[in-house]
Amino acid sequence: MSVPVFEEIEPAADCACPGCARQRRDLALGLPVRAGGHPAAHGARRALVLMTAAGVVLGGGGADAATALARATDAPPDAPEEATGEVTEEAADPDPAPAVGPDTPQGGRGPLHGAPGPGPEPAPATTPATGQPATGQSVPGQPATDALRPTTRAEIIERAKRWVAAQVPYSMEKYWTDGYRQDCSGYISMAWNLRGNEWTGSLDRFGEKIARADLQPGDILLFHNPADPNRGSHVTIFGGWADATHTSYVAYEQTKPRTRKKVTPLAYWENSDRYVAYRYKGVVAGGTGGGESAEAPPFPGAAKFGPGRSNAYVTRLGRLLVARGAKKFYAVGPGPLWTGADRRATRAFQQAQGWRGKEADGLPGPHTWELLVTGKGRSIGGSSGSGGSSANAVPFPGRGSFRPGQSNAYVEKLGKQLVKRGFGKHYVSGPGPRWTEADRRNVEAFQRAQGWRGGAADGYPGPETWRRLFR
Repeated sequence: MSVPVFEEIEPAADCACPGCARQRRDLALGLPVRAGGHPAAHGARRALVLMTAAGVVLGGGGADAATALARATDAPPDAPEEATGEVTEEAADPDPAPAVGPDTPQGGRGPLHGAPGPGPEPAPATTPATGQPATGQSVPGQPATDALRPTTRAEIIERAKRWVAAQVPYSMEKYWTDGYRQDCSGYISMAWNLRGNEWTGSLDRFGEKIARADLQPGDILLFHNPADPNRGSHVTIFGGWADATHTSYVAYEQTKPRTRKKVTPLAYWENSDRYVAYRYKGVVAGGTGGGESAEAPPFPGAAKFGPGRSNAYVTRLGRLLVARGAKKFYAVGPGPLWTGADRRATRAFQQAQGWRGKEADGLPGPHTWELLVTGKGRSIGGSSGSGGSSANAVPFPGRGSFRPGQSNAYVEKLGKQLVKRGFGKHYVSGPGPRWTEADRRNVEAFQRAQGWRGGAADGYPGPETWRRLFR
């Protein structure tokens, strides 16, 4: 018996029969460019949909076809494609074709399984005086502040461990009992306790980029390949360093065939240099999990503080300062809008540590923040925090005292303390009052012993180097 031969027929552009009209429409609704479709498809889509609807009307399609034509022509000329891959209004039809796959190969953004879809993000409101986004409002490309659920590092790791224990199978289409998609980005969405399922192209909106050297449990390592998200895109949860050289770490990840916890080379087995470290914007103080000690919330960055700034970090700073003796500076507050009271209170706290000049400019840096959130250092008025030490009796004299050509008693005091702490091997003689390369190299060795790298270990002491050296 001969096998019948089927010939592929190209539908005529003017044929109004339902079969040809359906095929023309299906071609028009092909995959978009970012999901592998032809670049010409998006430009031709509207024209083809109009041709399809018009052909049906001319062929006697009746009221339903006329409705399709009206809906097609009423669509805005540049209606965007939805990130979720749903058919847009310009391609709507009373008798729609089977839905095409999502725009992203990893499931796209969407609500928790069984939950209603997320509504549009509100337009950013601004404060009248500064023009800055008001507290709790979203800014373009960023999630609204109230969309971030606060969570501790311990909670992130604990949630990550649940899927490891349950051996959740990997899938880009299925959802686990908690409503999160069973792929790598769904896993991060779950661990970070996000309100919906994100994908590798959107997770960065919920995090702040950090250096790999600053990774802490609960942070993530993310590689998103925008050219072809299906080739290599992946994300893991950092669970802690696996060795003293910081070249490998404990990774929690959702991968085939199921969720796993595994020692992994930094940052991953392949595309290692393309992974970027991020820290969840909603992380708050608490334990780190995995046997790690509790850690202070990380410094949010100098950009969060200063004139015109309004955010939750300003409020937190003010409350921390009040707890350390700064109540007298606030007539009202503290609040989210940065004011002169915040600056005066911050400067008073910095001066209480013995800092002067630029080190006590009233704008919090990472060292000011660390002392406040950990309760260390000296409070305003002279009392010591829980970490108060002899460093307060030796105030930091300023960075200008430690530069080539400088000669003063502080250089000699620094050198003697370095020798006392076991960091004097570069001294051939001395130490003495004149700053030398031996001083710089010994300071650098001390800074590296704190785990600092790059500009933080340049061999020139700052207030934190000084505090740790003399405590």
